[in-house]
Amino acid sequence: MKIIPASESSLLVVFGDVISTAHHERVIAMFQAFRAEGDLRIRNLHPGYASLLIDFDPLRLSHDELTATVRKLADAPQFEINSRSAPVTIPMCYDAEFGPDLMDVAHDAGISVEEVIRLHSSPTYLVCFLGFSPGFAYLGGLPEILYTPRLATPRTLVPGGSVGIAGRQTGIYPVDSPGGWKLIGRTPLPMFDPEAELPTRLQPGDRMRFIPIDRAVFDTMQSHSERQLA
Repeated sequence: MKIIPASESSLLVVFGDVISTAHHERVIAMFQAFRAEGDLRIRNLHPGYASLLIDFDPLRLSHDELTATVRKLADAPQFEINSRSAPVTIPMCYDAEFGPDLMDVAHDAGISVEEVIRLHSSPTYLVCFLGFSPGFAYLGGLPEILYTPRLATPRTLVPGGSVGIAGRQTGIYPVDSPGGWKLIGRTPLPMFDPEAELPTRLQPGDRMRFIPIDRAVFDTMQSHSERQLA
């Protein structure tokens, strides 16, 4: 573990220099430990694949004091990831309209579209962190056979709820935005609501699973979600 002053008001805790489950579990454990502390001098926490950036109030806390807290939390016997008792389930429709790149992913992997759907919906994913746009969930645990490069030219508009793959990552676009990930489906659930007490449906450290649904179920669930938000 390396602890590096990143600015006058931030500290970077680095657990490794490669993307790995072991490194990321330590990141999430530290992230959760700081959230449990509830220290109001900590302004924000930014987990990454192998690091945690901690923003703090420099008028109330020093780099040395924060470094001591980091080491104390890392040395605690209970320093381990604390996941929810059950994975969060996200319904997902792999309809061709929602997954314009689904056939390309299948072709690149040398498998059928049905096998892509089965493989993508089989794992229990770890929500590694949120980024790119509010609530965009980067998910770890994608089967290696589904690794695929991102689009050569990003789309100017990706509908909110779209699920894509880029490299070894899969993720969910929470709102309409540009994006270069290969799209394979969409969820009818709103992933980001700025008016809600907890604006993002997924949080770093959560475990989650995709549940395949057909188009009729998607339309029904989407209509229900729209009525709730109206």
